[in-house]
Amino acid sequence: MRAFVERSLVAQVADEAALRAEALAKGPAAASASVVEVTDSTEEYVQVLRAGVVVGASANVVGLAPLAMPEHDRPVRVDTVPFAPGSFVVMSVAADNGDVIVVGRSIDDVAEARRAVGVALAVGGPAILAIVGAVTWWIVGRALRPVEAIRLEVEQISTSELSRRVPAPSGEDEIARLATTMNGMLERLEVGHERQRRFVSDASHELRSPVASIRQHAEVARTHPNVMSVTGFSDTVLHEVTRLQDLVDDLLLLAQIDEGVPALTVDVDVDDLLLAEAARLRAVTPLEIDTSHVIAGRVRGDRVQLERVVRNLVDNAARHARTRVELSVRERDPGTIVVACDDDGPGIPEAEREHVLRRFVRLDEGRARDEGGSGLGLAIVREVIERHGGTTTLSAGALGGLRVEVALPGSTS
Repeated sequence: MRAFVERSLVAQVADEAALRAEALAKGPAAASASVVEVTDSTEEYVQVLRAGVVVGASANVVGLAPLAMPEHDRPVRVDTVPFAPGSFVVMSVAADNGDVIVVGRSIDDVAEARRAVGVALAVGGPAILAIVGAVTWWIVGRALRPVEAIRLEVEQISTSELSRRVPAPSGEDEIARLATTMNGMLERLEVGHERQRRFVSDASHELRSPVASIRQHAEVARTHPNVMSVTGFSDTVLHEVTRLQDLVDDLLLLAQIDEGVPALTVDVDVDDLLLAEAARLRAVTPLEIDTSHVIAGRVRGDRVQLERVVRNLVDNAARHARTRVELSVRERDPGTIVVACDDDGPGIPEAEREHVLRRFVRLDEGRARDEGGSGLGLAIVREVIERHGGTTTLSAGALGGLRVEVALPGSTS
C-alpha cells in the first residue's frame, strides 16, 4: 500500500515537471541563455541544454553542470542536489530550436506522505481489520443461519418422523433452493418409506392366509384322522403351497422392480406367450378361449417378466369371465404392439379402474382370497409394462366385461 502511494505521487510530480518543461519550451528560455525564474528554489530547478551544454538555468543551479539528462517522457530520480536536501524527479522536453528543457521537482512531500500512510496503516490497519472481520463474521453468520436451522432440523429427523420438513427461507437464493430440494427429498423418502411399510404389512397379511390354511388342515387331519383323507389333505396343501409360491414370486418380482434391478433384454414373441397361456387355460377351465385375433408381434424385453404379465392378464380375465375370454395381439401403429384380454364378466366401473392397478387392491373385499387373488396381478402388469416403456389401459370390453390392453414398443430387429 505504501509503495503504491509512493509510486502514484512520484508519477504525479513527474507529470507536473513535464508540464512545466513544456511551458518553458515555448517561452524565452528556449530562445536564449538566461536565468529562468522558479517559484520556490528549494522545490524546483530548471536547466536549458544545448548540445549537452547548460546555456540557461534557474538561479539555484547557475554555473552547475547538468544534474541529470533524462530521455523524453522518461523521469529520472536524483537523490542529491547542491541547493536543497532530499530527492528530485527530473523530466526533459525538446524545444523547437533544438534546446532541451530540463525541470526537476522535489519529492520530499512524497516521502512525508509515504511515512504518513505507514503510520496510518500501522495504527488504523488492525482496527480496520478488526471491524472488517467483525462485519464479515456477522454477515456470514446471518447468511448461514438458515443453513444451521436446516442442519438442526435434519439432525432430528428419523425414519419415524419423515413427515417433518426443514425450514425454507423466503427468496430465490441458493439456500432457499437447497431447503426446497431437501424438502422434496424428504417427501420422496416419506412416500417411499410409507410404500415400503404398506408393502411389508400387506405382504405379511397375504402370506399369513395360505400358511394359516395349511396349519388348520394339518391340525384337523392330526386331531381327526378319520374326517380328512390323505388325498384331500394333500390336495389342500398342494393348492395352498402353489398359491403361496405364486405370491412369493410376485413379491420377489415387485422387490426387483423397486430396487431397479436391470431387466434382461431380448426379442420376445408375445403372440407365442399368449397362445401358450390360452392352451394352458383351455386345459383347466371350461371357458371359451378365443385366439382368432392373435397375430405375430415381437417386442424387446425380459422374457420371464413378460411371461408373468401375459399370465396375469389371462388369469385375471378367466377369474372374472362367465363363459368367454378373448385374447388378441395387434399392431396399433408402426413400432407399437398391443396385447389385449377381454372377458364377459361384470367388468369394473370406470371410477375404480385406476385403483385396481395398485398393489394389494381388491374391489370386492368380501370375496374369498382364493377367488379374488392377492391383488397383485394387475399391479405387476402395469409396473412391468412401464419398466419396458409401455402403457396399461383398462376399459369396457366388447364382450361386456373388462378389457385390459398393454402397449409395448415393437422390436426393430
